[in-house]
Amino acid sequence: MTDQVLPDESGDLVTDEMESIKHAAYKARNEYVAVRSLYEDFARSLAAVLENCFSANQVSVHSVTFHAKDPASFERKACQPSSDDPTVPKYQDPIEEISDKAGVRIITYFLSTVDIVSRIIAEQFDVIEQVSKVSSEPDRLGYQSVHYLIKYSDARTTLPEYCSFSGLVAEIQVRTILQHAWAEIEHDIQYKAVGTLPSRVRRRFAALAGLIEIADREFQAIEDEDRAVREEEARRNVDLGQLDKVEITSDSLRAFLNRKYGADGRMSDSSYDWKVHLLQRLGFTNLAEVEECISSINDSVLSRMLHGARQSQLTRFELVLLASMGENYVFAHPWVDASDTDRNWHIPLELKRLDELRDAGVEIGNYRPPGYPETTLRASDLSTTIWDRQEEDPAGPSLSF
Repeated sequence: MTDQVLPDESGDLVTDEMESIKHAAYKARNEYVAVRSLYEDFARSLAAVLENCFSANQVSVHSVTFHAKDPASFERKACQPSSDDPTVPKYQDPIEEISDKAGVRIITYFLSTVDIVSRIIAEQFDVIEQVSKVSSEPDRLGYQSVHYLIKYSDARTTLPEYCSFSGLVAEIQVRTILQHAWAEIEHDIQYKAVGTLPSRVRRRFAALAGLIEIADREFQAIEDEDRAVREEEARRNVDLGQLDKVEITSDSLRAFLNRKYGADGRMSDSSYDWKVHLLQRLGFTNLAEVEECISSINDSVLSRMLHGARQSQLTRFELVLLASMGENYVFAHPWVDASDTDRNWHIPLELKRLDELRDAGVEIGNYRPPGYPETTLRASDLSTTIWDRQEEDPAGPSLSF
């Protein structure tokens, strides 16, 4: 006995199995609509985490967008038949198996930034899957994108603001702005095409695809050369002592500290990136201001006072900043959270270090660079909860300088 075959609204023939798949997909859509707002909040929170990381690491991207999957799109996906057996659905449990209900798309300017963004994703989330999607079809060679399936770590979801997202999975796409432009235009043309694109149009797509990849590589080469020129100029100005002309970057700061405190091969690029972020948060705009701030402090003496030995280059540098700026350093530090003073557990620890330096005979400064932020905390602004916690546990959590 054969399956019953009926025409659908479009006139196409529909089997009982196909009708069953459509019915199941419609039911799954209704289930998804009931939780879609949760996935939208999830996607929004992921985008916020990424944007904060990009800001902290001085990573420049074109855009970070987020979305929860459109219900109609979800239903179409849930309606897909299995490739092995077209009489059964591809997804037996669409709500659980469709993994892109929450999505974030990151568009970068350069190819190198894709790698940086990928590293940040791996650091911030539990990565379930990573796929580099590169089309092998001749007329789609321009389509490239890195796709991730991720979720929040168990540790992060213990925090109140993330607990509702425990176990949820999202898709993150990372591509350059040229790759994105190609994908959007190509999709639009393919979508509008009633049938297969004419061969002459496909050939033109193939030619353009090659140009897109060449352009991406050339933009990256130009950016690399420009950075090399700027870094060489910065090193030259540092060597000449023309520090007022040197913008604070990870490379110029490394050259400055190598010259002042001696080179330290243990320091990573990300460590210098963080110190640049710290200096900018404190209001420094060039290396001349940094030199003015720290010139009268002996880094090795401070290190031995607090640590009993000569510590790494960047540890000594932070100690000198602390001694030179005093409370100005403490209350404008990037770790300070003005919106929730109860969470600034590290402040009493740093103030305690200042007291230790004073007791050791160090004269603590109060240097403020010209760009020092006006909206900083003071000791009087802090909740007594922090100080009470320190009384209960004077040692507190360790703070690595």
